[in-house]
Amino acid sequence: MDKLKTTLLITILVVSVGLSSYYRLTPSGISRWNTWMHELREADNATNYYTKKQVEDTCRSMVSSYNSDKLVYEQFKDSENEEKQSWAEQAKIRANKTAVTYNEYILKNSYVWDNNIPEDIDTQLEVIQ
Repeated sequence: MDKLKTTLLITILVVSVGLSSYYRLTPSGISRWNTWMHELREADNATNYYTKKQVEDTCRSMVSSYNSDKLVYEQFKDSENEEKQSWAEQAKIRANKTAVTYNEYILKNSYVWDNNIPEDIDTQLEVIQ
């Protein structure tokens, strides 16, 4: 009986070391591990209410900031006052930076909605030319 327990323990130990070595030291093992962990995180995030809420809140905040800067730009872009034109240019720069950041953020987090994006969240913000 002791010999069977020892053999079983050694077998479990050898298999554990072998699998651990495979997943830590070989390119295919590392790739499979990373793929599995990525899929696990995606599944968790896709079903996690707090993740959805955080992503939606971030999107709404960025859209609000973008719209505010866009309005400032539209209001002052044709002004004859140099200072107001400067305000418009700064607002345009901020709006465009927000648009680029937002568009990247939407791409990275699109899996959260599973092609069911809420109506009040834009799928893309336009870069002001």
